[in-house]
Amino acid sequence: MDFELTADQRLIRDTVRGLATAQLQPMAARYDEAEEYPYENLRKLAELGLMGTFVPEEYGGAHIDTVSYALAVEEISRACAATGLIMSIHNSLVCHTILLFGNEKQRRRFLPTLARGEKIGAFALTEPNAGSDVASMETTAVSAGEQWVINGSKIFITSGAVADVLILFASTDRSLGAKGISAFIIEKGTLGFSIGSRVRTMGMRASGTAELVFQDCRLPKENLLGEPGGGFRLAMQALDCGRIGIAAQAVGIAQACFEDSVKYAKERHQFGKPIAEFQAIQWPLAEMATEIAAARLLTLYAASLKDKGQRFTKEAAMAKLCASDTAMRAATRAVQIHGGYGYAREYPIQRYFRDARITQIYEGTNEVQRMVIAANILK
Repeated sequence: MDFELTADQRLIRDTVRGLATAQLQPMAARYDEAEEYPYENLRKLAELGLMGTFVPEEYGGAHIDTVSYALAVEEISRACAATGLIMSIHNSLVCHTILLFGNEKQRRRFLPTLARGEKIGAFALTEPNAGSDVASMETTAVSAGEQWVINGSKIFITSGAVADVLILFASTDRSLGAKGISAFIIEKGTLGFSIGSRVRTMGMRASGTAELVFQDCRLPKENLLGEPGGGFRLAMQALDCGRIGIAAQAVGIAQACFEDSVKYAKERHQFGKPIAEFQAIQWPLAEMATEIAAARLLTLYAASLKDKGQRFTKEAAMAKLCASDTAMRAATRAVQIHGGYGYAREYPIQRYFRDARITQIYEGTNEVQRMVIAANILK
């Protein structure tokens, strides 16, 4: 197995790290504190082609491989996790899904502006009463002549407060459960579609997370994405790709915890010497470094399988499970190493801690990841 990155992959990683360190990191605390959507960050990413990573050049995208994408998400999330989240959802759950399941007319209509970052995408799957249990979805889409009439609501939708293009899931036949779910493309401003309450989250506070409401919302039949009743399969395939992005995001958060902790341990003096010289500090740093390396390798392995056209459902779930747990442990250790300063809002450690926690929940909770992994190894 070749563990070496290609020259192009290293270039993308290093270029994104330079941008993230110089321009995204200094703004992260402000966006978090103000709960402000990071439009300026996204504009900078778009200039590098990072809002259309999977989109072919013919549709205006950069068309980079999944390993490069994962490296980019990690570096962005190391600097500003909320920006990394938005970029990941936009690419893996929206652009990539339209590319895979959209017809040619839909691709040419939606992908160019999304890939250039002129429009922001969101993925509207979760509902107040349907989180992990997608089959219990209550939002409905009823056929009415040349239109679909949609009623229901969605919750915890990243970028929901600002998104221009959404992939929306609704039941077209509730008697069929998961097999009765269909997917649609809906644009901001569609009559009957409104943004509900803003969800004020513990972490990822700049992510524009919101409730979405649909009241007799009418969509043309041509906005159906994929086949009628094919929405559940579409969502599961999209989430496989999305979990690579979330794993990379978690690795980035963990790396930020580690780097800040190493720096602090060398600078902070107690009992007449740097705390880095105490075994009580050295051991958690060693554990952080080891776990981050393992999570990164799992993430890049899942990404490489996708690039080879091989099945990667189990590996993406493993990467997401491992990386998110690693991020939470790294954040907890970082707070402890920093002591009172780790708990103070003036330092970024508390933000890393808050941001890390959600990586164990979205794109399928880690309990769901264990179910996915078990189902794949026991079949």
